[in-house]
Amino acid sequence: MRAMVLHKANEPLRLEEVNKPSPDNRQVLIRVQACGVCRTDLHILDGDLEDPDLPLIPGHQIVGVVEEAGHATRKFQKGDKIGVPWLGQTCGECGFCRRGEENLCDEARFTGYDINGGFAEFTVADERYCFPIPESYDAHQAAPLLCAGLIGYRALRMAGESDRIGLYGFGSSAHILTQLIVHQGRKAYAFTRPGDDAGQQFARKRGAVWAGGSETLPPEPLDAAIIFAPVGALVPQALKSVRKGGRVVCAGIHMSDIPSFSYKILWGERSIKSVANLTTRDGEEFMELAPQIPVRSNITVYPLDQANEALNDLRDGNFEGSAVITIASDE
Repeated sequence: MRAMVLHKANEPLRLEEVNKPSPDNRQVLIRVQACGVCRTDLHILDGDLEDPDLPLIPGHQIVGVVEEAGHATRKFQKGDKIGVPWLGQTCGECGFCRRGEENLCDEARFTGYDINGGFAEFTVADERYCFPIPESYDAHQAAPLLCAGLIGYRALRMAGESDRIGLYGFGSSAHILTQLIVHQGRKAYAFTRPGDDAGQQFARKRGAVWAGGSETLPPEPLDAAIIFAPVGALVPQALKSVRKGGRVVCAGIHMSDIPSFSYKILWGERSIKSVANLTTRDGEEFMELAPQIPVRSNITVYPLDQANEALNDLRDGNFEGSAVITIASDE
């Protein structure tokens, strides 16, 4: 099969012919239709996330059709349309796993990092960590939901019962999450790079009640703020934007150092919380809810052999919304 392979950090992916994988007991072999491009992929390529299992096929927002199922599978069968997220495997036995916090498992393995991902014509995945995708939901639309959507959904859960929610970094996650916030009758406030008029206009089109630069304060105090941009300096800025008792949620897997800040902006029972990955509960809830809204991603599509261009365009901010690698048709 064809695949885009990472051999060394800070080098481009290589288009190669590699062996098609075979599913183990609880795995399914998936013919990949589409795979979303995530900022986490950039962190892996740029060496921000250490020790990926190289050589590696990246990609962890995978939508495809089951071609073959391992003999111990129970959840999916040949012909099913499914999605594969970042969380690919856990021990199932530790305290975290038993409490439904498998996203915190010390033995967790991740798609497109420890396990070969979806920048390929085929991939294998443990069916226990995959989710059904409605046949009517276009694969390219569904792909960004498997990370950008799921992490946004978990971050929103961590934000609590908040009516006014700030979103710092209006990219793939934020433009999906805004649709959910509006659907729930809440208000989204979008923060973009300073001077990004086009990005702010895009946020308002997606339903944000206000949009401005990340260096500015919103027109009214927020109940919570979610930071998607990997910029530590946004943490104290977001703390200034939330009311007493408000919460700042850091949704990225990687962030630059948070600068020191005055205790005064944390005081008043404000809090800071990070989000780590996702749980199967998050996936089941969100992947059932998203088609009902329905969530529509603003996508830019690239063929498999242009995955490097997609990653560079993500790094440079050359598109609005989500980038998706197309591999096979939905038919």
